[in-house]
Amino acid sequence: MKFNLFCISSLLILISAGNVHAAPETQPNILWIVTDDQRPDSLQAYNRAVYGTDHSPLGYVESPTADALAAEGTLFVNAFNNAPACGPSRGSFHAGRYPFRHGHYAFELTHQEPDFVRPTVTQFLRNDYGYTAATFGKADSYIFRWGPGQGFHDPGKWDHRVHFKNDLQKQGLGDLFANTAYTEDWTKLGVAEWAHTPDGRVRQHFFSRVDGPVTDEDRRVRAEIEEEFDILRSYTRFNKNLILGGVNPMPANETVDARVVREFKNYLKKPGRPYKTLWGKPVVGPDPDKPLLMHLGFHLPHTPVLPPKSVRDRFQQHKYKVPKFSLAEVEKLPAQLKHMYQTMTANDYTDAEKQQAIQDYYAFCAHGDALLADAVEAFKTYTEKQGRPWLIVYAVGDHGWHLGEQGIMAKFGPWQQSVNNAVILVSSDKDLVPAGAVHRGIVEYVDLAPTILQAAGADLSEKKLSHLDGFSLTDTLHGQAPARDYAVGEMSLVIGHRAYLLTDRFRFSMKTRPFPGKIPADKIGENIKWALNAPVEKVDLALYDLESDPLERRNVADHPRYRELAAFLRDKLGRVVLGDGRVEVDWSKANTYTVSDFAEGAHDYKLEIPEDLIPQKLVAK
Repeated sequence: MKFNLFCISSLLILISAGNVHAAPETQPNILWIVTDDQRPDSLQAYNRAVYGTDHSPLGYVESPTADALAAEGTLFVNAFNNAPACGPSRGSFHAGRYPFRHGHYAFELTHQEPDFVRPTVTQFLRNDYGYTAATFGKADSYIFRWGPGQGFHDPGKWDHRVHFKNDLQKQGLGDLFANTAYTEDWTKLGVAEWAHTPDGRVRQHFFSRVDGPVTDEDRRVRAEIEEEFDILRSYTRFNKNLILGGVNPMPANETVDARVVREFKNYLKKPGRPYKTLWGKPVVGPDPDKPLLMHLGFHLPHTPVLPPKSVRDRFQQHKYKVPKFSLAEVEKLPAQLKHMYQTMTANDYTDAEKQQAIQDYYAFCAHGDALLADAVEAFKTYTEKQGRPWLIVYAVGDHGWHLGEQGIMAKFGPWQQSVNNAVILVSSDKDLVPAGAVHRGIVEYVDLAPTILQAAGADLSEKKLSHLDGFSLTDTLHGQAPARDYAVGEMSLVIGHRAYLLTDRFRFSMKTRPFPGKIPADKIGENIKWALNAPVEKVDLALYDLESDPLERRNVADHPRYRELAAFLRDKLGRVVLGDGRVEVDWSKANTYTVSDFAEGAHDYKLEIPEDLIPQKLVAK
């Protein structure tokens, strides 16, 4: 069934002038999809656009649902996240602000008490634009209630919420997962792992116990689970208990992500009517008279990487290339990135283990793609019955994942596999979002918020939205948004504060604060220009020239031919992230923060590197 989605004349005014709100009857239903740790090369459509082949550079992938969405809309192949970890990345795109302007650099328990904080995307849609908002799976942007009893609570964000961990797994609706174990009165017992199987069995063992060491029974159950499900642990890393490969104990229709999609579909089947969740909680379906935002946050392919057997068997027939890596690469790294390698290394895995990790990762991505097909169909069916236009925004990974590149199997780094993602944008109005298009310009995840808000009818020039750091992707497609010369980001996890600046040719990163991790509360805003003034060896510069080193294996920041360029990029990035509205917050208090604006306007999206700083000849290998 086809229907008229937007009045074209009104739409042109909205795009060109940005000052007309969409009429209520033309507000689209919006499906916002976010996966966790997904590399864009798990999509055939991405590989065709970037590499000219269906395969990833490592080998075989499957993605018919994502490929169909890309054919139906526009694929942004150079979409960069603004922090390569789930907490700060999601905090950034839910807020529409860079981490350095939101004060969310890691897993801080942020809240909305400070007066610089603005509503999230969902709060705007619910409170200002008449939307019902529902989230399924993983949606946490680490926004917490302030005050006594502060905890996992999203104030005014969602009308309906189903969380993969706090709802499904805690109700025994999971597959194989680890979490903190408590008694019924919330006394902490330790960290445990549970394996659920279709016959109703649940096996539990502890990694650590509050009341003493793990028991022989813990070790026995752990060994039994590891053998039965072919578990590959991250035994070479600091955290040795993560699962980087194995087979899911549940069939494809009973994994935790499959149950997330079932809850998603059940909600859409009951507009305005009561029903019960899979664990028996009475709820009500969406208001059929309102536009709807559906947020679908897959947990996969995040650890534990456990594709169901039916998918895994298919991928085990394929042999994958293991990314090239040499310890000589580590020797060229600055101290901060050497520490990352040492904490996250997978170099000591056997060849068979590396092969398993790659096979199982891509198989898990394929499982997610199959689940996505059901969700997209349910969303479109609901929207068609409602008689509304629709928009689908698919962020392919909240950040990326290394499968041996740089010698790690993790994220958190300033390298391509951590920070380079993709976005698929699809609209029922092909004049708004062209079908089958590929956009190769730089976009950032801070663009997701203005894209969704504009689709809902927001005028992005309004004062209440002046805090947004990104641009609407639809405006980008229609030439109404500035082109970027670079993308930026920052976070403080694992190795302390590190920021990055990424261009088509160069990848640059540096240490921004002198602390090994979180900024001490009594040091926020102190010596804010440290990274600009400290001796260069203290700032741990890393620079890669993709023209000669597309895999980012040779840090040339200290190479004589690149030193002046590295100094130029250090000054630009430092002024952007440290001096153009940087916020540092003591989140343990209601309203304690600093703002640094010594370089206001530095983030102008233009780089303008002097030509004499750009090497014209390739660096010898």
